[in-house]
Amino acid sequence: MNKLLQILFFLVFCAGTANATKIKGHVYDKQTGEAIVGATVVLENPKRVTNTGLDGTFEFKGVSTGSAKISVSYITYKTITKTIAVEKEDNEHLKFYMESDSKSLDEITIKTNAVASTDQGARRLEKNSTQIMNIVSGRAIEISPDLTVANITQRVSGVSIERNSNGDGQYAILRGMDKRYNYTLVNGVKIPSPDNKYRYVPLDLFPADLLDRLEVYKTLTPNLEGDAIGGAINMVMKNAPGKFQVNTNISSGYSQLFIDRKFASFNSSDIQYKSPYELNGKNYNATQNDFTKGTLDYKYKSPAPNLIGSLSISQRFLDNKLGVVLAGSYQNTYRGSNSTFYNNAVAGTDAYAVITSKSYREFSEQQQRTGLHGKVDYSFNKNHQLSLYNVYVNLKNQQLRDAVSTTYNGVYNPTAGNAELVYDTRSRLTEQQIYNSTLHGDHKFFDDKFKVQWSAVYSSAKNDVPENTSISLNGVEQNFQRKRTSLVNTNPVTRRWERNTDEDLAGYLDLTYRFTLGENKLDIMAGGLYRDKQRSSFFNNYNLAPNANDAKKLYGVDFQSYTDLSLIVSNPAGAVANSLTYDASEKIAAGYGMFKYSSAKLELIGGARVEHTNQGYNLLFPAGETYPKGNQVYTDVLPSLTAKYFLSDKAQLHASYYKALNRPGFYEIVPGKVINEEFQERGNPNLQRALADNFDLRYELFPGASEQLLIGAFYKRIKNPIEYTFQADAVRGQDIYYTPGNFGTANNYGAEVDYIKYFSKIGIKANYTYTHSRIVTPKTTRTINSTGDIQALSVDQERPLYGQSEHIANLSVLFKDTKKGWDAQLAAAYTGSRINTVSQFLNNDLWQKGFIQMDASVEKRFKGGISIFVKANNILNTPTKLFIKGTNPKNDNINEDLVKDGNTLIRSDYYGQNYLVGFRYKFN
Repeated sequence: MNKLLQILFFLVFCAGTANATKIKGHVYDKQTGEAIVGATVVLENPKRVTNTGLDGTFEFKGVSTGSAKISVSYITYKTITKTIAVEKEDNEHLKFYMESDSKSLDEITIKTNAVASTDQGARRLEKNSTQIMNIVSGRAIEISPDLTVANITQRVSGVSIERNSNGDGQYAILRGMDKRYNYTLVNGVKIPSPDNKYRYVPLDLFPADLLDRLEVYKTLTPNLEGDAIGGAINMVMKNAPGKFQVNTNISSGYSQLFIDRKFASFNSSDIQYKSPYELNGKNYNATQNDFTKGTLDYKYKSPAPNLIGSLSISQRFLDNKLGVVLAGSYQNTYRGSNSTFYNNAVAGTDAYAVITSKSYREFSEQQQRTGLHGKVDYSFNKNHQLSLYNVYVNLKNQQLRDAVSTTYNGVYNPTAGNAELVYDTRSRLTEQQIYNSTLHGDHKFFDDKFKVQWSAVYSSAKNDVPENTSISLNGVEQNFQRKRTSLVNTNPVTRRWERNTDEDLAGYLDLTYRFTLGENKLDIMAGGLYRDKQRSSFFNNYNLAPNANDAKKLYGVDFQSYTDLSLIVSNPAGAVANSLTYDASEKIAAGYGMFKYSSAKLELIGGARVEHTNQGYNLLFPAGETYPKGNQVYTDVLPSLTAKYFLSDKAQLHASYYKALNRPGFYEIVPGKVINEEFQERGNPNLQRALADNFDLRYELFPGASEQLLIGAFYKRIKNPIEYTFQADAVRGQDIYYTPGNFGTANNYGAEVDYIKYFSKIGIKANYTYTHSRIVTPKTTRTINSTGDIQALSVDQERPLYGQSEHIANLSVLFKDTKKGWDAQLAAAYTGSRINTVSQFLNNDLWQKGFIQMDASVEKRFKGGISIFVKANNILNTPTKLFIKGTNPKNDNINEDLVKDGNTLIRSDYYGQNYLVGFRYKFN
């Protein structure tokens, strides 16, 4: 009987299998033809549920033949239901085209940010854009490992980043063009920089979770400001969709660096934000009691866990006429680095540098990053809309740097016996902030034929470094044991105040008139810009020294804490009378005219922009400077032409030519000098702007949902490129300054490949950029002349542009299971070797070694809009390593693995891994 049942069961199973098959399908957006990711697909009788994958596909296995009912639903789309006949084999690949369920109220069309913030929306914007550009969607930002805008930019093809002292990204380099050659926008409006020297904006100020998307422009059209030879970065902030939304997250984590060592800090609560000169007047003589003790009160402990959180709320009111969005972000993180630095010099007729000392430095930084964004938009009707948006970002960085430098009778020779030591500790609080407020209007007349757009903008930026305190002690080492440290330095304690502010007032106007030429369209556009920028810069410095009797007091013997020191102010009036205390202004007036011709196969955009610049400075304390006042006035005509040829609905050719400029920064044309820790720096009042002709060609294919293949090439010819080099003073040849200059003509060309492909639940994002540039700058070499004396000679050396990496690549592997709520990715970014510092000597430039940055993130979503996530950064603990190409036999006695592959290691910085675990809630 049992055998009979087994046989019957086997026959039934075989029959069922014989009549079972599978159903495959694809879900598309009816309007755009793009696949929809994450749509819910339900098969009835018996009920089974699945979701579309990253390529919009779905599949049911083991389906009985016969009639089957399938329904497809997705948020903001109308549900589709179909009854199909399931055949035994060769089932038709089902296609579902979903229509939007959005409504128009009172003839006001509400455009939600839901599409623009998705990967599908980002690819659509790239496809339709006039400029050659790349976009990172809001959703990609949300699930990425990155917490700041700076780190996001490294995922874009052709973009590499410069790290700050704790290993985070800070500045973007576009297509091998140094950060000076690009500008930063918020919602299409240029913002000023808080940097005390340069124009470029530190992108680590901006929390990533304030963004709706990140756009990277690689070409310009006449309606965009012309000072972007490398390109532009546009941060599009969160918008108000057509329904109530809440999005919040909170997370915490730790840095591996402070699991391995203590975090060093100081008491910054009583720092004086103004110097004694500012508080008491110019005739006041400062004493030790005028300075904070907290900056010399050091603590060593384990830091609290990192804390990161954000909240955004948006809603529309008054029948969707009024939209409001409020968003805020706060990040309190503890970061740092361990650094080994080998100071070097070129002496005599040595061809390569000799190591003179070794410094070991530990950085400990507490970063408090705050971001606030608010937008109000009002639609009077479909033709007239106003919006007011405000953004404020603030970054407080409290940094303590411990350093010890070792020499042996003026050189670094670990085999020479007793060592001379110098201990340097610096406590510094830096606060940077940017504020932007923009009132914007959109108006349409004559049945949408005539459009008017305008913006009134106020922006400000501030950089404040109050009471920057350094203390230096001398010591000696015998048999590798520290024997003493004392105050024998002339001025062991310094106090510095540095502050600069920018204020911008700007107005924008854009006019467009559309002509209809049969089935084709012609838009004629004109407009302009006026900006008035005012900058103020302040610098003051006090030196404190022990009296003669106390000069050789020993730390740990005669004084136990730096707060116990008894010091005399060497310059009681301060050092405010310097050329770094100045006022500056810049007035830019610009106008443009352009056209846009559109047909079924071709889109052509051309025109020219004219920019007039009046830039000047006024040294408040000339101190004998040759140029106490100065200005530069010039006008540039910047033509451009862009063409798009449509090969098919999904493929196109995109070509562009544009001319652009790069203006010197205020600090760069001020002739005064500043003494840094390792070199002297000075501006150049004769510095000219750089001009460049830029050519681009890109093949663009968008085969499916969120997918793309972009293959492009670019060429830039730069006249008078601005580079920093070490140069001897024209009058006093023994003084060497790190100063900006113009160096003939440079060439920069390369190729890019962007590839995004999805296979159901797996996705691949990859890009690669090759860049080659050449510039010729003067270098110094030494030789022995006929009389036996050492003679310095100036020779020209060809090299790449500063900051340019020959190879840049990104690879991200993504996993997405919409049904089970999983998102995961492993992201690697490779940056090839590049010049970090340009030396005055031949073949002694300082290079940064190529490196791979590896990061990962995982998110799990649950019902009710709840999810948890994990982010891990710098998984490989990738260091920053600097080296000089070549070796010197005089360094052979240093048995520290400095020489490898014919190069000499100069510096290595390690940052440790960073981990974060968080919770997210969405209501929409």
